[in-house]
Amino acid sequence: MKKIIAAASAMAIACSLASCSAKEKETKETEKKTIGISMPSQSLERWNSDGSSLKAQFEKAGYSVDLRFAEDNADKQNEDISGMINDGADLLLIAAVDGNTLSDTLVQAKDKEIPVVAYDRLIMNTDALTYYVSFDNLTVGKLQGEYIRDQLHLMSATNEYNIEFVAGDAGDNNARYFFNGAYDTLKPYIDKGTLHILSGRNTFEQVATKDWTTANAEKTMKDTLASYYNDGKSLDIVLCSNDSTALGVENALDSDYKGGNTPLITGQDGDLANLANIVDGKQSMTVYKNVHDEAAVAFGVCKMLLDGSIPTSKLAESFGDIKVNYDSESYNNGVRYIQSYLLVPYVITKENLQLLVDTGVFKWDSENKYLEAAE
Repeated sequence: MKKIIAAASAMAIACSLASCSAKEKETKETEKKTIGISMPSQSLERWNSDGSSLKAQFEKAGYSVDLRFAEDNADKQNEDISGMINDGADLLLIAAVDGNTLSDTLVQAKDKEIPVVAYDRLIMNTDALTYYVSFDNLTVGKLQGEYIRDQLHLMSATNEYNIEFVAGDAGDNNARYFFNGAYDTLKPYIDKGTLHILSGRNTFEQVATKDWTTANAEKTMKDTLASYYNDGKSLDIVLCSNDSTALGVENALDSDYKGGNTPLITGQDGDLANLANIVDGKQSMTVYKNVHDEAAVAFGVCKMLLDGSIPTSKLAESFGDIKVNYDSESYNNGVRYIQSYLLVPYVITKENLQLLVDTGVFKWDSENKYLEAAE
């Protein structure tokens, strides 16, 4: 009888333990994981779009999201990321204000085995970085340079043109890729004497624009016009790395340029003000990077990591109509080559604005003249 009671008691305990184990497992499986998302700033249209798109995708999939904007302040971004780590983030997705300033903070993430994914901008000098999701940044600059080359028929041109370069923030690793892609494409024509840089500014450091801001680009262009184009010389091309700097250049030209021509101006991002200027002939083109697509790829990479899987080259083939290249040999952050998922950008001009409408991100206004946000 005692044996029967003991067996029954043991069975009850075992069942109880099994029940507790099952409940613990169920709780663990259903417990929400948290992703910490750090964006550079809310002052640029694109980061608001990136942040909201990422947040929506992760929350829809059942994750908790801690989204913070760093106000273009590297110190604040470090504080934000430290806060996310201390608050128990399971993964960090970071678009760096300055990719050279995060290595010390990310030691904490590595110590706690928190995966770190760099978004859009490469994070430098750290072995805590797991993956990188961005566009093919060198190609962005190449597309801008090729546009200028083809529009002016530089390969067979007998005319000579004046060009100035306006690059992005020196702390943004991508900005150098953009500039190099454009400058290297046009360098043969600069060396040949078909293109002249009257200011003499032909290095990235000389043409970098702090914080990518419209105001800083406008001030620089006004100074350039006053110093080099105040005697009737024409400015034929301004190769701007993105739309916020292009807008500053366009503002300066509107107020201070005395030439009788309209310079060719490049851009990148597809900001609404710049798309309107493309319609109005003030800007020639922009290189469009569908940030919703970039967010979708980042979500795919992060979800695999959060689920305990390891993203590989095969993941690049799983995004349907989104063109993504897997690259493990091009982006070295000073410590190692980072496995990267690179989306393919494309050129937008006045003639193919409908392509932006087709993305679902934009729509035509009531007069079918300008684009506006679809959401």
